[in-house]
This record gives sequence, structure tokens and C-alpha cells, in this order.
Amino acid sequence: MTVSILIFLPVIAAFAVLFFKNNAAKYAALAFSVAELALAAVFLTHFVPDATVQFTVDMPWIPKFGIYFNAGIDGISMIMVLLTALLVPLIILTTFKHEYKKAGAFYALILFMQAGLLVVFTALDGFLFYVGWEVALIPIYFICALWGGENRIKVTLKFFIYTFSGSLFMLIGIIYLYLQTPEKTYDIFHFYSLTLNTHQQVWVFWAFFLAFAIKMPLFPLHTWQPDTYTEAPSAGTMMLAGIMLKMGIYGVIRWMIPNAPAGFFQWQSMTIMLAVIGIVYASIIAFKQKDGKRLVAYSSIAHVGLIAAGIFVWTNEGLQGALIQMLNHGINVVGLFFIWDIISRRLNTREISSLGGIAKVAPKFALAFLIIILGTVALPLTNGFVGEFLLLLSVMQWNIWMVAAAGLTMIFGAVYMLRVYKNVMQGETNALTATFTDISGSETLVLSIICILIIVIGVYPQPILHISEAAVKELVHTVNNKFPQVKP
Repeated sequence: MTVSILIFLPVIAAFAVLFFKNNAAKYAALAFSVAELALAAVFLTHFVPDATVQFTVDMPWIPKFGIYFNAGIDGISMIMVLLTALLVPLIILTTFKHEYKKAGAFYALILFMQAGLLVVFTALDGFLFYVGWEVALIPIYFICALWGGENRIKVTLKFFIYTFSGSLFMLIGIIYLYLQTPEKTYDIFHFYSLTLNTHQQVWVFWAFFLAFAIKMPLFPLHTWQPDTYTEAPSAGTMMLAGIMLKMGIYGVIRWMIPNAPAGFFQWQSMTIMLAVIGIVYASIIAFKQKDGKRLVAYSSIAHVGLIAAGIFVWTNEGLQGALIQMLNHGINVVGLFFIWDIISRRLNTREISSLGGIAKVAPKFALAFLIIILGTVALPLTNGFVGEFLLLLSVMQWNIWMVAAAGLTMIFGAVYMLRVYKNVMQGETNALTATFTDISGSETLVLSIICILIIVIGVYPQPILHISEAAVKELVHTVNNKFPQVKP
């Protein structure tokens, strides 16, 4: 059993779903995505949580140029595989109340994007990693451009230019590392074993950093994100926020820091400061948002900033916190965007000031919204708490003032999220919200699963932390041995 099964099932599914129409397409896409989730669960049951890479496939692809289809799963990859396999069927379920023109193409693009994401999260070959990176970009471009809002063309073009430009820098960095290997290979472990001087590593660092910082996105390279999240169809926004931005964070952990530790540590203070500035900036901007979907977009920037800060400190606690928080952020942000999708579909508005009193007419919906918000603001015993605690603990080891600033994401997030809940759910109904109907069918199923995950992971996060613990320790040890001036 190799990871190739996980990668190619969504590809086969995408081509199959392409020939279905309307409701048949959504049901077929859901069936395939659930099969992928079941397959990921089988991989998890056979996974040994040590530092080894498992379920590997290593086949010649273009051997003349040292390119192999080389992929596998360790504890770090497993978290990302689980995130992708879990969220895609949930995202497809959120679309069941929508009708899309050319539904077969819409769902095929989602499944094809899933395949690209899985390539990124499992690739052990630099060229394969780049291919997966671009394969994941193309479907979301068409999803946003064909099924997005009124300003979709302008916004999607900006998104494409930003991300594609960053990808080119990354490709240059990958090719440069390939040229430095005596064996002329793209194998990641051969990259790790290179002994580049500091000047070379600085250039490699910047080549990767620009690509990953745009994708995350990290301040000040974030400007494409709020508009794209707002204009994209809800399923596209969920794919972007729930899974795709994790490509950048994963790339930092797997490809940037281990391949250019000297370059990274030379610019470490800058990266941490940018992450913390992004937390404060996005939180302040979120306060002023009148559109609920746009508020969640800025909230996402703030939370990703904290994840980035924890990684850039480069400690075991920071990486562990980042990995579990990537999973938690994906679950929570999909829930939040689905909440606003339901409101928008029923009331044809996302203006916070136009709402109020929904809890009186939709108690189940109000309860789900509250649980998701509590997870987002990291209330103890919800999924967001353990990740943010580990991240703040990591940043504290770097600088106490930085952790004070980074901690603002929890305070600001609690304030504006609870204020939104009060404005939307409490008070008296008005002429608009009095007609709001409670959740049912697929809506109830999606929100129930999300709420259960928020509570279960919050109460007992240890199994998830255990998956990645050994791989994180090994990676931190590898980097610190490669650059011994920096202590773990």
C-alpha cells in the first residue's frame, strides 16, 4: 500500500464526475470524497507514529533529469493528509443546497484540486512538489473565475498573478538545489544533506519564502486574500482557507527551513516580526468589517500569523502547535464560512448590521455558530486552545514582548467574534431575519460534524499530537545539526 493510491483516486474521481450532471455530480463527488476519507483512515490505522517516512512510492518519471515520482507520509504529512481528506467531503456537503451550472465540471475541479494538495503534502521530490503546487492552483482559479461573484475576474487575476509569481521564485530555488547535488537529483533528503554556504542559503531562503509567504498569506503579501475569499463561491473559499493556505505553512516546515537554515536564521527576526504585525493588523481591520465573510477572511490572516510566528521560532512546541492548529483552523474556518453561506443564501445579505435575533427563530443554527466561535477564539476545552497555547509558549521562548503582541490575536478575536455573534444572533428579529429558517438536512450534518470535532479535539488532543511528535523532533534535530549555532 503506497501513497499513490491516495493521490490518484481523486484524479480518477475527477474524470468520472466530469460526465455527471446536476445532482448526480454532487452525489458522485461526495461518494468519491468519502471513499478517499475512508482510505486515509486505513492509512492512519497502519501508520507507525515514529520519524520514518512510510507508504513510499519511488518510480522513475523523467530519470534523465533526476525527476522521480517520489512521495511518502511521515507524522507531519499525515496531519495534512487527514486535514485534506476530512475537509473535502464536508466542503462538498456544504454545496448541497446550491445549484451550479456545469455541476460536473465544478465538482471535478474540487476533486482534481484535492489530488494536487495531496501531492504537495506527500512529495519527497522537489520537482513533484512544484507540479503539485501548480496543479492545486489551476482548479481553484477556474472555480473562482467561473462561479465567483461580480468582481471575480479582476480579483481572480490578481490572485493568480500573486501566487504564480511566487511559484516561479520557488521553482528557481528548487532547480538551484538540484544543480548543487552531486547526483543531480530532486530528492528532498539529498537537498537536506547539501552543505551550502550562508550566502547561497540566503538566496534559497528568499526563493522559497516569497512563494510560501504569498500562499499563507503573510503580511504584507496578503492583499490578494480578502478579496479572493469574498468573491469566490463558498466552496472555493473553504478550499482556499481550509486547506490551500496550509500549503505555504507546510512548505516552510518541510522545504524552506530545512534546506536553508543559515539563510532562515539570518532573517528569523524579520519573519517573526512580519507574522506578529500581521496578527495585530488583521485583527484591527477585522473589527471594522461590515461583511461577515470578509471579517472571517481577516480573522484567518490573524490566526495564520500566529501559526507562522510559532514555526519561525523553530522549537518542538512551535511546530507541534502549528500542525494541530492547521488542522483546527481548517475545521473552524470551514464552519465559519459555512455559517455565512447559510445566512447569505437565506437572507441574500452578509451585512452584519442588517441582522439580529436569529437565535430566536433558529436555535440549532445559533448553537452551532456559538460552538464554532468558541473554538475559533480558543476557549479551553475547544480545539483552538491547545494549538494556540503551544504556539504562544513557543513565541514566549523567543521574546516576551512578541508573545504579548501575538497574544492579541486571542483577545481581539474573542472581542470581534463575540460581538458579531451578539449582533447577528441576539436581540430582536427584524423584518429580514424573522423569516430565517433553522438548519436542516445536509446543513445539520455538516455543522454537527464540525461541532463534534471542535469539542473532541479540544477535550483530548493527544492522539493528534502523538502522530506528529516524533517527526517534528527529528526535523528540528536535523535542522539544528545542520546549523549548530542555533540551539533547539
